[in-house]
Amino acid sequence: MASNRLTPKQLAERWSITTETLRYWRWNAKGPLYVKMNGVIVYRLEDVDQFEKEHLRRHTADNVLVNGVEGKMEV
Repeated sequence: MASNRLTPKQLAERWSITTETLRYWRWNAKGPLYVKMNGVIVYRLEDVDQFEKEHLRRHTADNVLVNGVEGKMEV
């Protein structure tokens, strides 16, 4: 795998979540952008980094920025 891409397993390990959580997020358009070619899913590192930046918080009650607009994250 190219060093600028992560498999779902690698991303799940990075975030200490399950691959099932990532699958759920893909199904519901909640997680980072991903590429799917010939049935293979990969996450570009630049999209993962951007997703992480968009979810930075100082406090649990902090709002997040989604597409540059401040608001509460919906689950």
